Amino acid sequence: MRRGPRENLARPAVDPLFRSAALSFGASVVGVLLSGALSDGTAGLRAIKAVGGLAVVQHPKDALVPSMVESALRYVDIDHCEPAAKLGGLLGKLAAEPAGETLPAPPTVRLEAAIAAQEHSTMKEPDRLGQLSVFTCPECHGPLWEIEDGDMLRYRCHTGHAFTADAIMEAQAIEADEILWSLLRSHQQRAEFARRMAEREKTRHRSQLASEFGKRAREYEADASVIKRILESRRTQVTGNGAGGEEGKHKEGTD
Repeated sequence: MRRGPRENLARPAVDPLFRSAALSFGASVVGVLLSGALSDGTAGLRAIKAVGGLAVVQHPKDALVPSMVESALRYVDIDHCEPAAKLGGLLGKLAAEPAGETLPAPPTVRLEAAIAAQEHSTMKEPDRLGQLSVFTCPECHGPLWEIEDGDMLRYRCHTGHAFTADAIMEAQAIEADEILWSLLRSHQQRAEFARRMAEREKTRHRSQLASEFGKRAREYEADASVIKRILESRRTQVTGNGAGGEEGKHKEGTD
């Protein structure tokens, strides 16, 4: 598997796999989407449908994590939606049936497949996928293009990172979390350093400097406490929503 930009925070990802299959096999492709988080696979199923293939999803009530299939049901004209126990028989039946007519692949599908394969990474004016947005890529911090894929909104940067709307929000949450943990660690270290300097100055009978360092230590500790409360609030929100994500996975630094 070639290394390359992640799509919807994953590599390998379902969307580039489905696009590649759609371009290679056209209407013979049956795209199957099972249980999973966020919305990877939706854009790929749309590509399969665009060339005349079929879209099959696990029934959301049968899925352990229904987000991916719910997204597909929302944005794709799904041909079959069945519990996992029935998918084997269904796929056997579909495989035995003749495929329909293969339709011409939309240019955007070809372009996105080339970007995922690292064969195209310029996104110049003539072949841009959408409009340049005000947002930056959470992974490489380059500009993001906003893509109107039917009634589905997606984003992609020129290096190839791609996101659905919920995936970009998850990526932004992870990025914010990492920044907060870095800030907490930095303030804790500054407070500890200032405390040690205060103790050192005390032993040398330089009370004014010791007092100054002690004041700084208390200020850094206060800042660290604010960041801790923000992180605790975010952890509570994630737990309350039943989401996993990356939040709350880091360990607090020692005071």
